[in-house]
Amino acid sequence: MENTPKKKLTITQLAADDRPREKMMKHGARALSNAELLGILIGSGNTDETAVELCQRILNSAGNSLNRLGKYDIKELTASFKGIGEAKAVTIIAAMELGRRRQEEETPERPVIQSSAEAYKLMRQKLIDLPHEEFWALLLNRAGRLIDTIIVSRGGTSSTVVDVKIVLKAALQNLASSIILCHNHPSGNCRPSRDDEAVTQKIKKAASLLDIQVADHIIVCENNYYSFADNDAL
Repeated sequence: MENTPKKKLTITQLAADDRPREKMMKHGARALSNAELLGILIGSGNTDETAVELCQRILNSAGNSLNRLGKYDIKELTASFKGIGEAKAVTIIAAMELGRRRQEEETPERPVIQSSAEAYKLMRQKLIDLPHEEFWALLLNRAGRLIDTIIVSRGGTSSTVVDVKIVLKAALQNLASSIILCHNHPSGNCRPSRDDEAVTQKIKKAASLLDIQVADHIIVCENNYYSFADNDAL
């Protein structure tokens, strides 16, 4: 009986958890190997190898070093590896160059927010010229360093609807330890409304169940602000 040659699996024939794109969507980019990440970039392999297998062979030729792979030129890639044409070679080289440039960039220092004045200074330029209300959340780590600022809602000239779930989802996704709430009053009157007080307490109560602190709620006006924390209103 003749031995039938084993057919190569294409990426679409692999189990869903083994397909690079699906694996990234499910587990995040860090769960992928270098070969899998490169496989996503080139999209397809050749008649003998899937994209991932081809990329693993390319990496093996570079001693599994991305630094060494970054020194390959178009001619080396196209001449040495079946299935790598000029377009795929350019894609690989572009990815290596982006990685190099990212490494050269200085990581911007995120500020530590230690007072209502610092929170107001951070948000003032975003909000003072708006003719409508916007509600934002400043997400902080345990040291009070800013992780991110997110916009929660946009409204009219006198109010905006705030969905507590959006605030808490962002805080959880960013592993925030505390939140500073912030919104503007286009009228110039910085005193909190009853709705402002109610939504502050609502978010504070929900956040406490997740061990997340609402550190303050800042109402921004052009020349001054109101801090719930400074006024013992939290």
